[in-house]
Amino acid sequence: MSALKVSGRDLAIALDLSGSMVRDDFDLDGRQVTRLEAVQTVGAEFARRRGGDRLALIVFGSEAYYATPFTFDIEAVAQEIETSVIGISGRATNISDGLGLALKRMAESAAASKVVILLSDGVNNAGATKPLGVAELAARMGVRVHTIALGPKDLESAEEGERGVVDARTLRAIAEVSGGESFRVRTTEDLQQVADALDRLEANDSDGLAAEVYRDYWPWPAAAAALLCLFVIAREPA
Repeated sequence: MSALKVSGRDLAIALDLSGSMVRDDFDLDGRQVTRLEAVQTVGAEFARRRGGDRLALIVFGSEAYYATPFTFDIEAVAQEIETSVIGISGRATNISDGLGLALKRMAESAAASKVVILLSDGVNNAGATKPLGVAELAARMGVRVHTIALGPKDLESAEEGERGVVDARTLRAIAEVSGGESFRVRTTEDLQQVADALDRLEANDSDGLAAEVYRDYWPWPAAAAALLCLFVIAREPA
């Protein structure tokens, strides 16, 4: 058990896992990678810097799911980001449900600060609810939504009918309605700069309170004891 200074913030990461995230149009350490690989690398690093926040991870495609509920265990959230799989939530893009699921859990939160980071590389094409309607709900709840529009091209600049483009305009509007910031990401370097900017926007200086975080350390002494037993048995005469 250890004591952790807490920030008083609930921060939900809503991550697009639609089929277009498999496109390999990003670079990482000099090699071509998929959009998801870039997000996994930068996103996991971001999560590991959020000590003191209560983090949650929502993934969405055709539907939205909680990958991790709100927790102070930032390492668990980082690992979930790193192991996210495209297709687990369907291959369409349901931005409304991804944001809506984050708000549903935040409705029960007593946190002083409530934030959603919503990342998508596509156009909302699933679900019955409009994204701006969900953004208005966020504003009424006092939840800031920071949006990240990911991908080299967006609806405003792409040719008609072009696939794999992001609806940056709608994501900007979601951020504006909820009082958050919007970011346009075309490269891995852009994504890293956004992560740094979010760290500044949502600084996680603690307010002096502390939470108890439990980690399981018993397997280590148990393994040592088992090895000792085996050693003793092996030395006994037949």
